[in-house]
Amino acid sequence: MAKHGPPRARRQVVLDDTARRIIDELRADGRRPYAAIGNAVGLSEAAVRQRVQRLVDSGLLRIVAVVDQDRLGHTRRALVGVRVEGDVDAVAAALTELDEVSRVLFTTGSFDVLAEVACRDDEHLLDLLGKHIRRLPGVVVTETFVVLGESGPGARHGPA
Repeated sequence: MAKHGPPRARRQVVLDDTARRIIDELRADGRRPYAAIGNAVGLSEAAVRQRVQRLVDSGLLRIVAVVDQDRLGHTRRALVGVRVEGDVDAVAAALTELDEVSRVLFTTGSFDVLAEVACRDDEHLLDLLGKHIRRLPGVVVTETFVVLGESGPGARHGPA
């Protein structure tokens, strides 16, 4: 059976209300100064810095750059379900090498993996599917779910 990447320690982290508020502040703006976060949650800059570092060290929180695909002209976003025969890890690795793929998730159910993709338009998406994803060794079936909008923290679009 395939391992699907390195094993991760699954130690549960308990969050208090202040930690949740700090995370909410960082979700709104990951570059927000600790002093501003401190003002919003009622802590000093140093206390916020320590709490954020503990959250990062625990593995609960990662602060990363997120590319706004729309600003790059990649306005057609989709999830591509992929059913694999054979080495799922090899297909997942090949998917992550494609520039249009931002994330690959191992799943249960009808598909072995879901690939999150961003393309310029429908023609680009069709090209990605037909000339790249479906031609990968081991890919048996794909199903594409076009993203119409987002909801939740950091969402850029509502339902179309």
